[in-house]
Amino acid sequence: MKYAICNELFEGQPMERYLPLVAGLGYTGLEVAPFAFDTHVAQMTEAQARQVGETVRAHGLEVVGMHWLLARSEGLHITSPDRDARDRAAAYMTTLIRRTGDMGGSVMVFGSPQQRNLLPGVTEAEAFEWAAHFFQRVAPVAREEGVRICIEPLARDDTSFLFSKDQGVRLVEMVGHPSVALHLDVKAMADEGRPIPEIIREAKDYLGHFHVNDGKLGPGMGPIDYQPIMQTLKDIGYSGWLSVEVFDFSPGAEHIAGESIAYLKRVESSLT
Repeated sequence: MKYAICNELFEGQPMERYLPLVAGLGYTGLEVAPFAFDTHVAQMTEAQARQVGETVRAHGLEVVGMHWLLARSEGLHITSPDRDARDRAAAYMTTLIRRTGDMGGSVMVFGSPQQRNLLPGVTEAEAFEWAAHFFQRVAPVAREEGVRICIEPLARDDTSFLFSKDQGVRLVEMVGHPSVALHLDVKAMADEGRPIPEIIREAKDYLGHFHVNDGKLGPGMGPIDYQPIMQTLKDIGYSGWLSVEVFDFSPGAEHIAGESIAYLKRVESSLT
């Protein structure tokens, strides 16, 4: 298993402060949110992005890639009836793909609920059509950069568009590009109301990336049993990252990071 952690947990801290902690705990990857730096990734130059990657690697870690791609942006929306909003989103996404490649990342998780939610008067069919076109526009750039865009179904309380594995697979198939895959998140899968291992097995031919959490906290900090989840990932031959993404930072970044990976490694040691 390859373990990574998402860096918005450490937002406001210099990288040189938290990277030694992350590496020392046993993580080998860092997944980045564009807003979690002194300079937003969309405003970084190629040289600045490359320097971020070099700094991460100097601490013995890999840059996994990016998530929260359109968060804290304005005027961007991939399912809007406004063509300009979709065009701006594609241009912005293209910049992030380039900077991900510059950092040495290979995965981009597209969640961004506020920039994909169904707007008044937009049908689900229209949303799927516009979203598919959006990803078809940016996928060739991702291929150039060696980046895979992973579409993330989210829980119903987070989004009104794409809230199941089946819907995620539908969109991936509509896009029909090798640089676009499916992302699975434990919090989102728990909202589907059926066994998480079942969802994972059904998604095995589409799965490109995986986020681990327990509700809003880290894995092992809530009621979800990860043994069947990780056993299923092993059984289907998943060889990608398990990235810790949390939403409640109140226990403290160091505590969350430490408890999460310790639990995941304990579970891993029990797998058959």
